[in-house]
Amino acid sequence: MAGTVNKVILIGHLGDEVKMHYFEGGNSIGRFPIATNETYTNKQTGEKVTTTEWHNIVVRNKLAEICEKYLSKGDKVYVEGRIKSRQWEGEDGVKRYSTEIHVVDMTFLTTKNDLNAPPHQEASKISAANKPEQVDSNVEDDDLPF
Repeated sequence: MAGTVNKVILIGHLGDEVKMHYFEGGNSIGRFPIATNETYTNKQTGEKVTTTEWHNIVVRNKLAEICEKYLSKGDKVYVEGRIKSRQWEGEDGVKRYSTEIHVVDMTFLTTKNDLNAPPHQEASKISAANKPEQVDSNVEDDDLPF
């Protein structure tokens, strides 16, 4: 392969509300954590074990504003983006590090508005290119085994 790839795909639940920061010139950035879970069975004890991994999510401009408006703690989202690491020096002089997922595309799987919506509501797919589109999630209920 001639190049490199930096792509992350996550499906998880928001661990907190979207925190917004606004800049001069109209730009904005939103940050929120997403939790993903892994469940496995401990072979020695037979006990089911669930581990949670936390991911720092970063969205920008119009996508950040849409996330702030429609997402809240506990909502489930599908996120595509790239990993970005940062380092800075804290006020105490200690170097600090952070790994973030900078979002390119995302789909709201459940939102705070779903509580009042009828079943089989359309899922909303949103791109960092600020072009919201609707993804039809209507599926007929069949008793098919697959």
